[in-house]
Formats: sequence, structure tokens, C-alpha cells
Amino acid sequence: MAQAAALTALQLVQSNSLPALVQVEIEQLILRGELAIGQRVNESELAARFGTSRGPIREALRALEESRLVRSEKNRGVFVREISVAEADEIYDVREALDQLIGQRVAERATPEQLRDLEAVVAEMDGATARHDIKCYHALNLKFHDLLVDFAGNARLTESYRLLTKGLLLFRLRGLQDGGGFAVSNTEHKAVVAAIAARDGARAGHLLRQHAAESRARMHKAAGAAGE
Repeated sequence: MAQAAALTALQLVQSNSLPALVQVEIEQLILRGELAIGQRVNESELAARFGTSRGPIREALRALEESRLVRSEKNRGVFVREISVAEADEIYDVREALDQLIGQRVAERATPEQLRDLEAVVAEMDGATARHDIKCYHALNLKFHDLLVDFAGNARLTESYRLLTKGLLLFRLRGLQDGGGFAVSNTEHKAVVAAIAARDGARAGHLLRQHAAESRARMHKAAGAAGE
């Protein structure tokens, strides 16, 4: 009886986490361009790909709609959403302010272990830069910023930041590829980490906000190149 109860609890946990896992996988498909901007999302194909029913796919797509990565059209289905440069600019307005707050808080409260985690990711990004592996670098870049917002120690800030910035995923990759960011982005990361290690909240906040502003500039450069 106890074993059956434990199994039921485990199944419940797996069931509740499956849509979140599927959501992450669909985000990666969008990021890699396997689901292109404007493309209709086929629930049946995704269910077959992930070996699940269509229920978790629908739940994941609802969450992705809330984070504005996809859009739903009545009687037509769900489509990968295109983010305009003007909308991305509005997101960056808010992101820059939040990044300043994040930098300040992390410098004030980061533990030695958290600092080592940040330094380790930056070192991995150096390796990806040396290999010219932009997809690996991009994934590590997202990890770096996720760690920063986690280490800020404010659950509402983390929730707001992640929801806000998901719409920038494709722009951030294009900025690295076509906006010249691949060569300089990690130099900016290192400066932020150095300010955090020095417990200089004002400088860490300023540098992280400046980093977001530079990311915006790279986005505009990439968008301009795409329109030529």
C-alpha cells in the first residue's frame, strides 16, 4: 500500500512538471529556428516528438502565449509570434531598469559560492567564444542572466524579469550573430562580475544596465542588417 501511494505521488509530480518541461523544449525549438516566426505550431507533431499526449502541449502553448512567444488565432491555431523592433525597444526600456536593480542586489548579497558560479559560466563563455560556437554561447548567456536574477533574491523580480525577457530570445541571438555582440558581450559580463566581487552595488547596477543597453544597440544593428 505504501509503495502504491509513493508511486502515485511520483506520477503526480511527473504529471505536473511535464507541461513545464515541454514548454522549455518548445522555447528551444523557437530559439533554434526549427519553429520559424509566423509558423503554425502543430500540436500533434509536437506530441509525437515528445512522446506525450496533446494535453501537456496545449498547457505549454498557453504558457508560451502568456510570455508572448506564440499567439493564438481563433479557428486557425497557434503561431510563433513575431516581435517588432518597436515592441522589443519597449521591453528593453523596462529590462534596463530591472537589470540595474539586479546588479545592485546581487553585489550586496551574493555568496562566495554564487560568485564562483557566475565566474564559472563566464569561463565557459570564453571557451564558446574561442570555438566560435554561438549557439553554446547564447545558451550560456541566458544561464548567466538567469543566475543573476536568481541571486538577486526577490521572487517577484525573478518572475517579472523572465516573463518580460522571453520575447527577446530571438533578438538576443540575432544581436550576437549579426550585431557584433559575440566578440564583446563576455567582456561586459566579466566587468559585471568584477563589480559584484568588489561588492560595488552602484557600479554593478550601472554596468548591467549598460550591458542591456549595448544588447539593445546590437539588436538594432542586426535588424538594420536584416533589412538591407
